[in-house]
Amino acid sequence: MYTISRLKTKTIAVDVPASKSILNRALLLAAFTEGDTLLRCGPRCDDSESLLRCLFELGIETEAVSDGILVHGIRDFRRECSLNVGSAGTVARFLTAILAFLGGTFALDASMQMRNRPMEILPLLSSLGAEFEYAEEKEHFPFRMHSNGISSDHAEIGTDVSTQHASGLMLAAAVGNRPFTLELKGSRTDGSYIAMTAELIERFGGKCERLTGKNGYHIAPISHAPQTFDVEPDVSGACYFYALSLLCNASVCVKGVHFDSLQGDLKFLKLLQSKGVHVTDTADGILADGRRIPLYNGFDELMRDYSDQTMTVAVLAAFAESPSILRGVSHIRSQECDRVNAILENLNALGVRAFADEEDIFIEPAPVRPCTVKTFGDHRIAMAFALAGLKIGGVEIDDPACCSKTFPNFFELVDKLSK
Repeated sequence: MYTISRLKTKTIAVDVPASKSILNRALLLAAFTEGDTLLRCGPRCDDSESLLRCLFELGIETEAVSDGILVHGIRDFRRECSLNVGSAGTVARFLTAILAFLGGTFALDASMQMRNRPMEILPLLSSLGAEFEYAEEKEHFPFRMHSNGISSDHAEIGTDVSTQHASGLMLAAAVGNRPFTLELKGSRTDGSYIAMTAELIERFGGKCERLTGKNGYHIAPISHAPQTFDVEPDVSGACYFYALSLLCNASVCVKGVHFDSLQGDLKFLKLLQSKGVHVTDTADGILADGRRIPLYNGFDELMRDYSDQTMTVAVLAAFAESPSILRGVSHIRSQECDRVNAILENLNALGVRAFADEEDIFIEPAPVRPCTVKTFGDHRIAMAFALAGLKIGGVEIDDPACCSKTFPNFFELVDKLSK
C-alpha cells in the first residue's frame, strides 16, 4: 500500500525509462540477424528483462554496457529449450511468432496474469504449420510448440483485439528466411504500433512496403543489423507526468522526448494542447506548460490508437468541468486486466459517476474524494490513478510494485514531487 501526497511543485523535469515497445522490437530484430548491434537506451523495465532472459536461454548473448545493451546477433540459436515470457505481452506474441517462423521445439510458459490472456496469434501460427500442445487451456500459456519453419509466404490477421499480433508476424517475417505478405483486417490496420514496427524494420535494413489497394505489408528479411540504434524514452510513461500540466497547472519537461517520436502516445500531447496547454519541443525534451489553465472542459475523444492513455484521460475527466466520453475502448477489456472495469470501479470509488457501453466510457465529474485504488495488478491503472492522489492527496495505491513491468522507479519520482 502506498499513500500519495499532493503535488508540491509547479515545475517538473523528469527522466523516464526506455520505451519497452521500441526496445523489445529492436532487441528481437538485432538478436535474430547476424552482427553486433549497440542499442543505446536508458533504464530497462521488467518486460525487457523478461525478453533478455529468454534470449539468454536461446543462446543469444547480450551485454549491459554503459550506454545501453550490446546484442550479439546470430542465426544459429538453440532450437530446443524452455522459456518463460513473464507478464510481457510483447515477448509472448513477438518471440512466439519468431520462433514459429524460424523453427524448433520450445516449452513456453508465462506468469499467471499472462496465462489468463488468450493468445489469438497461436491459431494463426497453427494454420501456418506450427504444432501446439496446450498444458492447460487451449490457445493460452503454457504450451509446447514444434515448428519446422513457416513455409507459407502469406497470411491475414485481425487488428481489433490487439495490434501486437500483427507486429509479431511482421517482426517474424523480418528475421525469417523469405519474403512474406501480411494482410491486415479490422479497425486498427493503420495503428501506431503497427507503423512503429514497419519503421523499425526499415531502420534495421529490411523492407516493409505497404500493399497496393489493400491494408497490409510486403516484408523482405533483414540481411545484417545496424551497428548502433538509439531507443527513445517511453512516451507512454512520460504522459503521466505531462498530464500534470493540465491537472495541476504545472510546467512539465520529460527529458529526451521529442516531436519526431515513433510512439503513438504522442497524440496525448495534442489532446493537452486542445485544452490550452502550451507544448514546445526544446533541446532537453518536450515541455508542456499548463500554468495558466485554471479549469478545463470534458473530453470527447477516440482513444483507439493511443488506448494506453485511456486511464490517464479518465482521471483527467474526473476533474473536468463537464462530462466526458472516451470512445473506441472495448479492446482494453482484454489487456493486463479488464481496464474498462478497473476505470469504472476506481472512478466510482473516487466519488465520480462513470459507466460504459460496449465501446465507450462515460464520465460525469463530481467532487473527488480520497480512496484506495485497486490496481488489479496493472501498472497503467496504478500510474494513472496516482495522478488523482497528486491532485487531492490521500489516495492509496494497493499494489505500487506492479509498475515494475514498465516503470520501476515511478513512485520514487512521485515521492520527489510530493514530499
